Amino acid sequence: MAPGDLDKALCGLQLPTDPNLLVGLERADDAGVYKVSDDLALVQTVDFFTPIVDDPFWFGQIAAANAFSDVYAMGGVPKTAMNLVAFPIKQMDISVLRRIIQGGIEKMREAGVVLVGGHSVEDTELKYGLSVTGFIHPDHVLTKKNIRRRDKLILTKPLGTGIINTAIKGGLASPEIIETVTRLMATLNRDAAETSGTFPVHACTDITGFGFLGHLAEMVLDSGCGLRIHTDQIPILPETFTYAGMGLVPAGAHRNREFRLPMIKWATPADPIMEDILFDPQTSGGLLICVAPERATDLLSALKAKGIHDAAIVGEVTGEPKERILLD
Repeated sequence: MAPGDLDKALCGLQLPTDPNLLVGLERADDAGVYKVSDDLALVQTVDFFTPIVDDPFWFGQIAAANAFSDVYAMGGVPKTAMNLVAFPIKQMDISVLRRIIQGGIEKMREAGVVLVGGHSVEDTELKYGLSVTGFIHPDHVLTKKNIRRRDKLILTKPLGTGIINTAIKGGLASPEIIETVTRLMATLNRDAAETSGTFPVHACTDITGFGFLGHLAEMVLDSGCGLRIHTDQIPILPETFTYAGMGLVPAGAHRNREFRLPMIKWATPADPIMEDILFDPQTSGGLLICVAPERATDLLSALKAKGIHDAAIVGEVTGEPKERILLD
């Protein structure tokens, strides 16, 4: 779906309410949060999509890592999962589905998540993903709407997966970059979340289908703050520039740009290729962490010590321009 489509569909509908619902649809965050007791809340999310790599096992791993990411972005720990499967049983051998689920289970095992069930339907197009439930203390919930002036922004994974996946589909990507981007998308955001949990982090989100700028826009909207992004500090897979220059940009990037471009301002003349990359829809992208400025360098060092070598400070929260993103 295009950005904003769900908001249009929900417009005017009266949603059920509950005083224990800490984060719901009205806040448009990465996951829902429901308070169970004074020291326990559930974090709930769901995500599934069509294959983005040819190998069924790796597709299962990527889909699982992507589904867990929303829980990590909220500061939670994923605990249980349920499979969501749409499979063309008349056109595809069941062994393909078995390998997808094997990949998902391996990633669940790595994350300490147990598979408790699921649902499958016959469909003409293969889709796989997970419904995930995690735990969090009600007082420790991270949302994307709590940015504070002067905070620093840290991105933990490089951008470019959507553009590179488009090159892969076109048969133009090298085996080396295919392996690199596949492993990148299958990497859990667990270490980044656990590491940042010991620092004064005020807000967090994960970079997925709305692209880097789309998710930044969600953070700054209605915040009373602005964002300044240093484009030369953003980690980007090097091959992304080549493929973007060839026009291998997914349709989702154009939809993201159309929806959020009014919120973007360049301090220098706009760079169309960089803009394509910054609006590029990511799959299982990194966390975007908003941390107190006096601890940003320490957090960055801690992330790198944990093996998250691409992590970088990419910008800061400003007073002006309000609810806009300035790129320099």
